[in-house]
Amino acid sequence: MYPKSLKIILSLLFVLVHTVVYAQETQYDQMKRTINENSLPLVNMIVDVSKLGTSFFVTGKIEITDYQRRTLASSNTVRYRCKYRIRGGSSVGYDKKSFAVKLCDVDNNDVDANIFGIREENSWILDAMAIDRIRMRNRVCFDVWNETSHTPYETKYGNRNGTKGLFVELFINGDYHGLYCMSDKIDRKLLGLKKAKVDDNGVQVRGLLYKGVSWESGYSLISYDEADVNTDKWNAWELKYPEDYPSIDTWRPLMDLIDFCSITTPYDTFKNAYQDYFYTENLCDYVLFTMALNVGDNGYKNTYLSVVDINKGHKYLLTPWDMDMSLGGYWNGAHDPSLASINRYDRIAPFYRLSDQNLDGFQDLEVRKWKEYATTHFSCDSINRRLDDYGHQLTVSGAWEREYQKWNGNPVPLQESIFDELDYVKDWYRKNYDNLCAQFDALLPSSVPHTASKSPDATIFTPDGIPHHKPTRKGLYIMNGKKVFFK
Repeated sequence: MYPKSLKIILSLLFVLVHTVVYAQETQYDQMKRTINENSLPLVNMIVDVSKLGTSFFVTGKIEITDYQRRTLASSNTVRYRCKYRIRGGSSVGYDKKSFAVKLCDVDNNDVDANIFGIREENSWILDAMAIDRIRMRNRVCFDVWNETSHTPYETKYGNRNGTKGLFVELFINGDYHGLYCMSDKIDRKLLGLKKAKVDDNGVQVRGLLYKGVSWESGYSLISYDEADVNTDKWNAWELKYPEDYPSIDTWRPLMDLIDFCSITTPYDTFKNAYQDYFYTENLCDYVLFTMALNVGDNGYKNTYLSVVDINKGHKYLLTPWDMDMSLGGYWNGAHDPSLASINRYDRIAPFYRLSDQNLDGFQDLEVRKWKEYATTHFSCDSINRRLDDYGHQLTVSGAWEREYQKWNGNPVPLQESIFDELDYVKDWYRKNYDNLCAQFDALLPSSVPHTASKSPDATIFTPDGIPHHKPTRKGLYIMNGKKVFFK
């Protein structure tokens, strides 16, 4: 037996050693050690932060710890070599930045991994959601969109037409950095676009992917300005695939689409050919979805246009993007109480003809689909359930408390309880839902008794209650308490 004094000394040494070990642990190590079934996945960025920029990638490593082992069944922790850059437009000015991640090998070649079971991919996004007071608008919007719209052709990923992602807690070199959403991207592989053929004769363009990035000329698909075609940006659009080969060959198809959608195209020509350029169901889903959630910074900006193979047809698919400005939220994080109007797209092609003129019954299709979605994907119960499920997940994991402590007021105020902010969103959604139901009800054929001519003496309102002394465009109005169409 050890003398009593020696036992005391050994005990003190044991405590001292473990104290030193734990003192050397990073915040990531500490949370990794205590992860449980309620925890969000933990992601540790290992990178020289001083070298990070927006236009180039910096090599580093990424370590992911997931209690549910969705990435690697044999371990709850995986590590990859990767490259990072800061991503985003105006958001790069925030302290809480978003990051692009590319998995790679020692030679910087792309490496695919099925992170969280989402899909085999090398390119990932760590979205900071910095201006979103509930940190879930973009994720909720994509979840709803994925249920609403699918690619009208087979893909490897179940006809998915939007991103998938999980909320994670991010660390940078072991230091806690906040709540993020890690997701895949909208890209050639997800949408099943044909890869460009490159040989000694040059490049044969096949699949095309454009992204709307501004409100400049060209965004509405009605007209465009002359601009350099040997760059990855042209008018309001960015070439996302094949991004390495900007040229007249990659931009000409978009020019042709805009020329076709132009108001100079005769009505009969447009009517007979528009279905060669667009998927009608996809157009309708896009309109209804962006109205239901009032996605405000979209309408071709923050929207992808894609073609599977331009050599076999020029039919374009729409895919929304970057939906933080939605669900009663403004682009800068402020509350936005405004409600959606069904006339929102009347100056954007091809909707200015399809909906406004009810071409081939497109407006009737909108009404029928709204009636269906209003009881399913867009119902208040469905939206509230999504909000509550994520709110519960962020709360029981402790992630929301840590996010509040780290980022409250920078750049937007957060509520100590996320459910206080969610109450505002639910209230706004109910109002927008009722508003749209009333507008679509007014479009039902049985509720439109007659057509009227403009009368400056009548009391006139839009379907959502906005007074008009003199209507400026034809369409449905309320005059003297009756629903009428003005020519």
